[in-house]
Amino acid sequence: MASLTYELTLAGLAVGSAAALTGIGLVVTYRATGVLNLAHGAVAMICAYVLRQLVVVEGWPLPAAALVTLLLVAPGIGLVLDRSVFRPLARREANPARSLVASVGVFVLLVGAALLLWGPGARDDAPVLLGDDPWAQLGAVVALGCLVGAVTRWTRFGRELRAVVDNRPLAVLSGIDADRVAAAGWAFGSFTAGLTGVLLAPYVRLDPYGMPLLVVEVIAVAVIARMRSLPVAVAAALAIGVAQAQLTRLHPEGWAGPLLQAVGANLFVVALLVAALVLPGVGGRGRDALPPPVRSGRVPGGLWVVVGVLFLLPLGFAGPDLHTVVQVPALAVILLSLVVVAGRGGQIALGQAAYAGLGALFTGLLTGRGVPGLVALGLAVPLVAAVGLLTGRPAIRRHGLALALVTLATGVAVSRFVLTQPYATAGLTLGRPAGFSDDRAFYALELVVLAGCLALVAALRRGRTGRALAALRDHEPGAEATGVAVPRLKLLAFVLGAALAALGGGLLGMGLRAFDPEAYDPVRGLQWFAAVLVLGADSLLTPLAAAALLTTLDAGPQAGTAAALLGLLAALTGRLPPLTNLLPQGRPAPRSISGTGGTGGNPRPTEGRTHPRTPAPTLRAHHLTLTHPGGITALDDVTLTLTPSRITALVGPNGAGKSTLFDCLAGTARPRHGRITLDGADITSRPAHARTRLGIARTFQRLAVFPSLTVEENVRLGEERGHVREDPAAVERSLRLLGLAGPVRHETAADLPTGTLRRVELARALAGQPHTLLLDEPAAGLDAEETAALARILAALAAEGLTVLVVEHDLDLVAGIAHTVHTMEGGRIVS
Repeated sequence: MASLTYELTLAGLAVGSAAALTGIGLVVTYRATGVLNLAHGAVAMICAYVLRQLVVVEGWPLPAAALVTLLLVAPGIGLVLDRSVFRPLARREANPARSLVASVGVFVLLVGAALLLWGPGARDDAPVLLGDDPWAQLGAVVALGCLVGAVTRWTRFGRELRAVVDNRPLAVLSGIDADRVAAAGWAFGSFTAGLTGVLLAPYVRLDPYGMPLLVVEVIAVAVIARMRSLPVAVAAALAIGVAQAQLTRLHPEGWAGPLLQAVGANLFVVALLVAALVLPGVGGRGRDALPPPVRSGRVPGGLWVVVGVLFLLPLGFAGPDLHTVVQVPALAVILLSLVVVAGRGGQIALGQAAYAGLGALFTGLLTGRGVPGLVALGLAVPLVAAVGLLTGRPAIRRHGLALALVTLATGVAVSRFVLTQPYATAGLTLGRPAGFSDDRAFYALELVVLAGCLALVAALRRGRTGRALAALRDHEPGAEATGVAVPRLKLLAFVLGAALAALGGGLLGMGLRAFDPEAYDPVRGLQWFAAVLVLGADSLLTPLAAAALLTTLDAGPQAGTAAALLGLLAALTGRLPPLTNLLPQGRPAPRSISGTGGTGGNPRPTEGRTHPRTPAPTLRAHHLTLTHPGGITALDDVTLTLTPSRITALVGPNGAGKSTLFDCLAGTARPRHGRITLDGADITSRPAHARTRLGIARTFQRLAVFPSLTVEENVRLGEERGHVREDPAAVERSLRLLGLAGPVRHETAADLPTGTLRRVELARALAGQPHTLLLDEPAAGLDAEETAALARILAALAAEGLTVLVVEHDLDLVAGIAHTVHTMEGGRIVS
């Protein structure tokens, strides 16, 4: 028994050492560049293939081949990625989501390149670099970790690296070459990826799909280390590796046996899922959603006619065998789920392949029990939607990179523990519904389903939910302040996305007449995500074009063509616009709500009133105290009363606590002590969107408009989610009051100057008919004429009975409008 324990421990140390190398490389790359490199596993796979090519095929000596692979090829890949992909993004100050998309593109590109160069088959003759002694591998890992720690702590480069991590712009101003630091980080990260690949290759399946995904799983150790601590990453890797090896000695009988066996073989997947859900997330909030489209995404009607004809052509001109063509509509339905979640909602969803696979699995299981095909498919969709609800509920608390890791971990877990396990799929068959066994008939059925799904998503995008999703994508804090229930809306997007993916997955399985786990592999899901992002995630044309392109290229003689092409385009996402932007755009028809509309120009408060007012409730802050992490006191026993029909101003130096007090009143910050009341009712625990619906509206110091929506759509969103939603004329009144009722109402907000956008933000807040208006630096970016117009509007609103709080640095504006002025210093109101 002791001998078995020792042998398993040694085996676990071997796996853990390779995982530790991955953790070291990911942490160093993230600390040097801020990029979570999902392509780490693909780089490892390429290096393993290169070493095998040099040794097995070309006949090189192993030491020479290893030196070339690890000291030239691997760092060279990192330098190429830095120079051609990630440095341009850094110079454009791209948000972390765009960098993550680029890393997904590199992953897909390298997988496609491996397929083109070495084919899809697995290789079992990879050379062994360090022999079978796990202590040698562990020694190499410890030595490398100590070297990195020493360089980081005691060298000039290490000091520069820490400075770039802490504050890149300040480091650049201090004379540090941040590009050089980032290049070194990429070279070292790719070196560790290459070392991981050549160490793992003799013990795992060397193929373009298996190894990259295996290395992706061990991202868990970097997440456990919070992308910062090398010792924690190494310790976590070794602990998980040993635990995974020890689990193989357990062989319980019954249903638990296969499940425990699957867990024992995939403990890093479990660790990734738990770490992504439980530990504090990588990335932040606000700049890490997928960027909004720069164009409207409307497709001209004539182009839809052309697309429809192209999809109908196989019914009339193709032969009886439509085996390839029948995959296109099914795949288009799956990709349509990404349009909802990623395109309209802006969420980084990397696990849609899992929901598609579950759709096919449940359909096959139900038909195997005698349920008719169409009924089985109809039942599978809500079953998978329920799975989407269960997996989405914990995921929606995450943002950006953390959300990407959660969805990726969910997809990998479903694949490893369900879709590829014999206990779930043994003997599973998928037939076609009665009356649709012929390829042509089944293809016609798929077209009907696809048309219905497109109509459903089009209706969603045009309605209130679509506008709210776009607002969530464009500016999540702004959407919440407008009254959007962000968690509920995210969950709706995930559930609808899971249902669409399940429907497409069931159709795909029926079309193929078989359940093939590889059709729903997580790597294939990353390829789908890259295809949708490359073509234009918020366009209904994208899933049709992407499905046709993927199916056509995959059916060609060269496997990997689709992955290589789409991966290249996704990797260059910072330089190339979505391809659907190159198509002619349909013109939106002007939509007027009611009334004459006005002409725009300078706002005139006398043109319209917001709405008849009842006496406004009183908003009070009682003895608020808030301390930031690190012991900095932002608020110290602050009490404030906002009086109806009066403008109250907060002034003071930067860091005085004005914005913190403002955020506490608005619901985006929670005081440590004290409470906030509205007419005596305690609302301290109410979130921002709930306070908006109670009648407390706000604006932001940094503009919080939704650039992909028009001016009118921005304002309408405020009316739909605001305090009073029974007055259809509220939008028109707000537009007229702020001078936005002319042609500017139909322009996209992304194209407008700052002064106009300030009016849009204020009009949106007023459209919800609030009784209390909180304005954070409302004159920022305005010229003298615009500031004077703002002052007239605020005075008119207060005269109408509105309660107004202004946090402002423009003392002339404050002196001209405020009835009460409070000065803050050091977290206290001093006057």
